[in-house]
Amino acid sequence: MPVYENERGTFIFNSKDLCLIGSIPEIVESGITSLKIEGRMKSSYYVATVVKAYREAIDAYISDPEGYRFDSTWLNEMSKASHREYTTGFFYGKPGGNEQIYESSSYIRNYDFVGLVTDYDEETGIARIEQRNRFCVGDELEVVNPKGTYHIHRVTSMKNEEGEEIDAAPHPQMTVYMHMEPPVGPYTMLRRRAEE
Repeated sequence: MPVYENERGTFIFNSKDLCLIGSIPEIVESGITSLKIEGRMKSSYYVATVVKAYREAIDAYISDPEGYRFDSTWLNEMSKASHREYTTGFFYGKPGGNEQIYESSSYIRNYDFVGLVTDYDEETGIARIEQRNRFCVGDELEVVNPKGTYHIHRVTSMKNEEGEEIDAAPHPQMTVYMHMEPPVGPYTMLRRRAEE
């Protein structure tokens, strides 16, 4: 974290996160054929969320450039992953001073990634989930499929690996089984609004 000190005090400098999801037509038409999504200092949940949003936006533009309309859902989804404020950086010219955050080094985090579906039994409707953060019976989870839109799932019951009913999944990476409809596939992410 860059820190600058002078006679007026200590200043923290953090760059805002680069975000060009609103500029897909310009990116594609410029001839750019690949994008680098920052992942080295980010979680797998962040990378999956951002890549999904960009993939959907790019596919929408390529399939119908004339009829393309930016869908604010893409940016909204990206904002559900831990991030700093967004900037377009140098894409539209030399940036001013608004691309830096001076007051804080914290991230915006409104949602917690709580589980990853590793398997789903079509006959029983039971999903096997690897816990990533604590969640409980009664929680409302957003189910984020690798493709398509998300939906809400209320946890009404769940079991541990021994088949015992449990009220909470408190242990990191514990395996949880839970009935889920509609069907979900492997790599479906589960998230919950962060507690205030």
